Amino acid sequence: MSSAVSVPAPTAVVSAPASAPAPSLPLPVLGRDVRVPVAGGGEVPYAALDYAASAPALQRVWDDVAAYAPYYGSVHRGAGYLSQLSTELFENSRATVAAFLGCRPDDQVVFTRSTTDSLNLLAAALPAGTRVFVFETEHHAALLPWARRAETGETPVTWLDAPRSHAQTVETLERALAAREPYGPALVCVTGASNVTGEVWPVRELAAAAHAHGARIVLDAAQLAPHRAVDIAELDVDWVAFSGHKLYAPFGAGVLAGRADWLRAAEPYLAGGGATRSVRRDASGAPAVEWFDTVARHEAGSPNVIGAHAVASACRALSEAGFERLAAREDVLLRRLREGLAAVPGVRVLSLFGEDAPRVGVVSFVVDGWESSAFAAALSAEYGIGVRDGLFCAHPLVRALLAEGSAVRVSFGVGTPDEHIERFVRAVGELVRRGV
Repeated sequence: MSSAVSVPAPTAVVSAPASAPAPSLPLPVLGRDVRVPVAGGGEVPYAALDYAASAPALQRVWDDVAAYAPYYGSVHRGAGYLSQLSTELFENSRATVAAFLGCRPDDQVVFTRSTTDSLNLLAAALPAGTRVFVFETEHHAALLPWARRAETGETPVTWLDAPRSHAQTVETLERALAAREPYGPALVCVTGASNVTGEVWPVRELAAAAHAHGARIVLDAAQLAPHRAVDIAELDVDWVAFSGHKLYAPFGAGVLAGRADWLRAAEPYLAGGGATRSVRRDASGAPAVEWFDTVARHEAGSPNVIGAHAVASACRALSEAGFERLAAREDVLLRRLREGLAAVPGVRVLSLFGEDAPRVGVVSFVVDGWESSAFAAALSAEYGIGVRDGLFCAHPLVRALLAEGSAVRVSFGVGTPDEHIERFVRAVGELVRRGV
């Protein structure tokens, strides 16, 4: 960055020291001391078990944001000290995310608002004639951007039925890619981990199949990135999308990272300041615009430096804690949860790939004799436990697993105490024994 002002390294100015970990919690989160009222009077510690919707902020992320807040300034738009500092912080955050994702040298990291925003951006950047291949099992964020373009005739889409094993997943994709007519550009969109079942998908194998058939692949890592290391180069995917609010950084930022060529060639996702190299009036008096061909092309408007800084802080915290360590602890809690639910009569856990499929900390289930909304409400009112009920913005997937009705979803992560899982299993058992 060219500047007459010497800007200190942002981490020396705006990074707060990490909070001391609580017992058994590798990375403490906000809200761990919150108490909520329960039926019959009194209060209990709140058990936040809805991480798959929005994870609580890491204490470290909150501290880092609070430490930066007095230095807040405009990004890419000012000569003043705080603007220079904020600009460097924003670009350093981009570099941190690139390292977190194992980006290749020529990859770009675009800051967006969410996974949904990221995938809509990529959908808008597809070259003409690109055919998209997507399983019905995707979250709506990875399903509906292509559906909208298919409706308008802009993008042909091949919809793939829900597979029932990793092998069937790869075979289904390979057959569909090989049979496409015409044999032109193609994009595969796939989740890394299901937001309904928690099951991990065979991303590396799907990427190999896509590339073998001349297609590219985008990974929806919204549910995978908070639980497992995501390495673009190792997985050999072309793009990765994820949301800060699921990665313990709920400050309105998301990421689309990956290959630059389609993004450089596409019309800017938003038209506005920051995306333009120059704007002048042509002979008719209308604006003549020269757009950037860098990452700024798709980041029009004032950048969300707080959100980017929060995402980068979460990336550093998770990387330093070590995903192997975090995943090992999560697997212990997941085993306790699944064994506990299996011991309760009338509880059925939803699954695509079967009992032995690898999973992250997301489990959906139904209970005989209970509406999911009533069961979730009872967990909250009587036990102070927060879960999700419904179809989880993945309606076709839930309908492939459940012909009618809806389900209850419990999800957790690095900030979940062991006791919350134990309390949840006890509560499910008590509610079932008591009946409707």
